[in-house]
Amino acid sequence: MNRQKRTGERTSNGTSGTPLLAGLMLGGLVGTGTMLLLAPQSGRRTREEIQEGARDLRDRTTDSVKGAVTGARSRAEQLASYVRGKAGELQDQGRDVAIKQLDRVSSVAQARKEALQASKRHS
Repeated sequence: MNRQKRTGERTSNGTSGTPLLAGLMLGGLVGTGTMLLLAPQSGRRTREEIQEGARDLRDRTTDSVKGAVTGARSRAEQLASYVRGKAGELQDQGRDVAIKQLDRVSSVAQARKEALQASKRHS
């Protein structure tokens, strides 16, 4: 049975794959020949249409890429603006905290100074 499958004579269901393959090849060749003989335009015109299609595809691709770059640039600018705003807010908060700490240190220093002066007067 293996010998039969290898030679292509008959498979287990009694059919042969060789005539089918030959029929497909012959049909493809006949179809290709018919297409070439009955083509409504010359090879030159076909090449021109292919070139035109390629140019159109290139132009659409270029436009799509430009649109994507523009969109990415816009999003990057929005993100940069957001980050600058947040950095400014954090800077302001840091300044406020520093001022409050300086005020506390100043108050403690003033109180300590007054306490030292009071203790000198009583001594």
